[in-house]
Amino acid sequence: MLKLEQINKIFNEATLDEKIALDQINLELKSGDFVTVIGSNGAGKSTLMNMISGALTPDLGNVLIDGKNVTKLPEFKRSQFIGRVFQDPMAGTAPNMTIEENLAMAYSRNKKRGLRRGVDKKRREYFRQSLESLHLNLENRLNAKVGLLSGGERQALSLLMATFTKPSILLLDEHTAALDPSRAELITNLTKQLVEKDKLTTLMVTHNMQQALDLGNRLIMMDKGQIILEVDSDKKHELTIDKLMAEFQRIRGEKLTDDKALLSI
Repeated sequence: MLKLEQINKIFNEATLDEKIALDQINLELKSGDFVTVIGSNGAGKSTLMNMISGALTPDLGNVLIDGKNVTKLPEFKRSQFIGRVFQDPMAGTAPNMTIEENLAMAYSRNKKRGLRRGVDKKRREYFRQSLESLHLNLENRLNAKVGLLSGGERQALSLLMATFTKPSILLLDEHTAALDPSRAELITNLTKQLVEKDKLTTLMVTHNMQQALDLGNRLIMMDKGQIILEVDSDKKHELTIDKLMAEFQRIRGEKLTDDKALLSI
């Protein structure tokens, strides 16, 4: 469903600030795979997500989704078959629009535009049923402005909107990092529920090592623009945080010292 071939990306090339963001990245996700991505700050995780979404174009290499080469396809066109949830709860929704209007916009993402009314009775009922699955009482607040929702409520709505059209690829970019522990747990459980229900092919970046171990069937570790470790479903359930730390030290010859990653343990 997703294939990255020899992806290279350099920022500020041939200057004193040159940074190799992605270095010969090869990655393949089969349909239904849920891959968690961990790594220290600057490892290339967000650049990887931006490369898949189309926010960035590789200097070298190809991005294929469902067998189609989308390397040159702009981000707005890829959004028809990619769902994405960002770290910032404010990023995935339109705050001045109502919950219903946001859902209608997400629902139409991969459909042809027409002159039909945006929300009819049947679609409104579908929205209500979808919102009920969040258990946040949002189904009774369809006309509330999204900007008035709490961070957790808004992130739950963003997640629902990203999965609404059953995208070919779901990208989760540290989508629980900005939430308090109870809301983060809510969104984590909701993520698992929605991904499993529709068997969505998912790539999730996280600094939280335990979250990376608890979710998904595969795990990759990145460092300095490279994928340094891949763990398949057979071995993932045997992993612990200590074993992950030891693997990093074995591969790199040094301990993982990223404060954000260590604080997430």
